[in-house]
Amino acid sequence: MVHKYAPVDSQQSPRFTGVKTFMRLPHVRTEEEIDFAVVGVPFDTGGSFAVGTRFGPEAVRSMSSLLRPYNPGLDIDIFAYCSGVDYGDFAVNPGYIEESYQLIEEQLAKLLKHRVVPILIGGDHSVTLPHLRAMAKQYGKVSLVHFDSHGDTWDAYFGKKYTHGTVFRRAAEEELVDPSRSIQIGMRGSLYGPSDLKDGEALGYRIITTDQLRQLTPKELREAIVQRVGDNPVFVSFDVDFLDPVYAPGTGTPEIGGFATFEAQQYVRNLTGLHIVGFDVVEVLPDRDPARVTSLAAANIAYEFISLVAWGKRANGGL
Repeated sequence: MVHKYAPVDSQQSPRFTGVKTFMRLPHVRTEEEIDFAVVGVPFDTGGSFAVGTRFGPEAVRSMSSLLRPYNPGLDIDIFAYCSGVDYGDFAVNPGYIEESYQLIEEQLAKLLKHRVVPILIGGDHSVTLPHLRAMAKQYGKVSLVHFDSHGDTWDAYFGKKYTHGTVFRRAAEEELVDPSRSIQIGMRGSLYGPSDLKDGEALGYRIITTDQLRQLTPKELREAIVQRVGDNPVFVSFDVDFLDPVYAPGTGTPEIGGFATFEAQQYVRNLTGLHIVGFDVVEVLPDRDPARVTSLAAANIAYEFISLVAWGKRANGGL
């Protein structure tokens, strides 16, 4: 393909200038001639504690202007292999979760129809359910690779089935994911009871807690993921509260004892070779992020996602 869309050259134009798109990519609402699209999903009605993640996409875009096109960790020049755009934000209906789910699913379907890999920036974690609904319609049941401090497999919050804490139970019930080929990584913190983790296992997910993950190298985690998902289409969901609050204070439900940004970066970089069809990074809450370190971390995780798209293109001969 002709690699039509690439970022502004920051050696020619200062990074503090211009409209704040992700990585200074062109803001073009197109499904043509692109390999990936960065999309904001500014919805937080599913939050159970602190809210304000509807402003997450804006904050992540702002901090992403620091990113450059060459990823030395993967030895990849992204735009030598990829064309990509900042697609803008999906329309949502604040306060109305099921209506917003329908809107998000319909808009995402347009990208997936053209086999564009979406890099979705939330928003609270409730938005992953319509992401997975669209994925399942396009690809069938996908494998989930889920980085988070919470399993998000509760049955209900405040009597409601659709919240950021129930996403992956609904995804299993709706047969959007194949739990037997999915993995949840990084669970930690206080619980309502032992069933909180056992419920996820009962649904079929493999769970690697933070304590267990501390015993694994990034390559060993990769081996566990590959063994689990195989060649199935994969959706990667990254909640910033996977990170310790020292590195990600700007989130709605932080948990101590988490991971450094370096560790998270290494875990994501080691996802090379998987059949990844979409990504999201969620739960950035700018009002609790005074130094913008959470937004910076999320921008860099999204950057690693894009780098994986480029790596896959190169591994397949640039096609």
